[in-house]
Amino acid sequence: MNRRPLVIAAALAGAFAIAALALPNLPPNPVTNTLNDRFFKEKGRHFATAADAPTRGDLAFVLPSWIPKDATDVRVRVRTTGEARLIRFTLGKTPLDGPQCAVSAPKKAGGPRLNARWWPGDTRSEERPECRDRYQYQVAVRGRKVYAWTDGTPSPGARIPDGRPSLAPASAVPTGRR
Repeated sequence: MNRRPLVIAAALAGAFAIAALALPNLPPNPVTNTLNDRFFKEKGRHFATAADAPTRGDLAFVLPSWIPKDATDVRVRVRTTGEARLIRFTLGKTPLDGPQCAVSAPKKAGGPRLNARWWPGDTRSEERPECRDRYQYQVAVRGRKVYAWTDGTPSPGARIPDGRPSLAPASAVPTGRR
């Protein structure tokens, strides 16, 4: 019996398994970005400052309005098939005024559905809900680093036509600020 096809199939299956485990942890480059987008349905961007992030165009990388414009080292990872998002940034001189949900009680969020090398993963005990944008975020602050994630849960009080969060600018969404 010829075992060569079985050996080749096993080698290929092993190579694909190793690639699937290693790919999310490799540094961003055109190859890993394409594979992440196509197979894992995720993509990421890095901005030197929050002011460098887009304000229109690819809405996946438009930052929530509560992130200070002088924040630096902004990293965003998004799910291309939904609204899940991870954000990490370093505070500048403008302090984060603290997560707020003033309109009503925040909805229960499941958990981050994305992974990134720069995400600590153990923020659950420190997270507070933030509801001043289209989506409800869970925010944890560690020193000058801020970690925020959303699974796409709409913020209480956000305008949601046809069951979808509005694409209106963040300034048009109730902020809950006092």
